[in-house]
This record gives sequence, C-alpha cells and structure tokens, in this order.
Amino acid sequence: MFKIMIVEDDSTMREMIAETLEKWKFDTKSVIDFEQVVACFISYQPELILLDINLPVFDGFYWCQKIRTLSNVPIIFISSRDTVMDKIMSMNMGGDDYITKPINLDVLTAKINALLRRTYSYMESSLQVLEYHGAMLQLTENVLMYHDQSIELTKNEFRMMHTFMKHAGSIISRDQIMRDLWENESFVDDNTLTVNMVRLRKKLDTLGMKEWIKTKKGQGYQLQ
Repeated sequence: MFKIMIVEDDSTMREMIAETLEKWKFDTKSVIDFEQVVACFISYQPELILLDINLPVFDGFYWCQKIRTLSNVPIIFISSRDTVMDKIMSMNMGGDDYITKPINLDVLTAKINALLRRTYSYMESSLQVLEYHGAMLQLTENVLMYHDQSIELTKNEFRMMHTFMKHAGSIISRDQIMRDLWENESFVDDNTLTVNMVRLRKKLDTLGMKEWIKTKKGQGYQLQ
C-alpha cells in the first residue's frame, strides 16, 4: 500500500482528498502542524507528497526545497495559482507535477497513479535519511546531524549507527553488530568492535549526544 502525505491547509479539501485516496486503497497522512512538515515526512516516510503552495508560515516551495535535501520522493503541487510562472517555479523547485484548484479528484488520482508507476518501477527507495529523537543520519553521505550540527562518520561508524537507528530502543548484541559490519563475525577480533564503539561514542559526545548508546551488561548495546 502506497503512502501519500497531504500538505493542504484547507481542512475541507484535505479531508476530501484523503477520503478519495483511501477509497483507492492508499494510506494517507495529513499534515496539520505546518511548522513540522519535514518532521512529518521523516516520520511517515511517504511514497508521494501532495503539496499546496499557499500555506501558513512557509509556502510549499520552501518545503519542497527542504524535502529535496533529504529525498527524491515524488511531489505534486496543488494550487489555485495557474500562471505559467508558478508552474515553472514548481518544476525548478523540484516538483514532479502540478494540478490547479478546483481539483478534479479523478484527474488527481490518475496523476498520482501515473507518477507512482513511473517512479517506483525503477526507484527502490525514496528515503535518504533516518531520524530518531532529533538526530538525522544521512544515508548517502555518512553524515550524522543533531541540533544544527553535523559530523562525518567512518564507514564502520556509519554502519553501527545505522544498525542502532534501525532498531532504536532494542538491545543489539555484539554479534549482531559485527554481522552488520563485517558479514561474518568469525573473522573479526572482538577488540576491533570495542575500538569502533569508543570512537563512535566520542563523536556522539561532540554533537551533544552523550550517553545515547548504553551498554547492557551481558546483552549488548541500546540506543536510548
């Protein structure tokens, strides 16, 4: 089931779109806090976004640019503005399609289905970041960000952090971490993992993420 995030401040239109898409067996998520569009995107991980241009606080062009720093997820702009300049602007900002209000729901659904087919016939995943309690791991650049600070991770540090964030809150055994790092832990000196763990924790400390990784005696580690 494809997930579609709706960013529209007109509640009547938002509910109408969501109801129609759910009849077509799409999963939908409507943004209601228009200062948290990116946070909602990261949490929900949609396969497509419907994005109004005229929004409270920041407009749709602003949010499109922010999302494009994280993902190539398909974006369809929705707007009552139908000038050529608006359509050109939406494409330049990273939009994939444009539909004007009043919306014909059949046309919108057809555009969504066509864009999803084009995109996911070759695109395995649109998400390029993992988020946990304000920390964001850039999957394409081996960079960890927290509170407007960032630090580059080594290959092993990145793989370890990726494992922790995928299983956030769960206890991860040393054997599992070594399998994720080196595929077969029988070829790894246990001390090597300890050294990498110390280095990763030091980097987390520099970002203000002190004691995020807890040692669970006899069990492994846990991202708090």
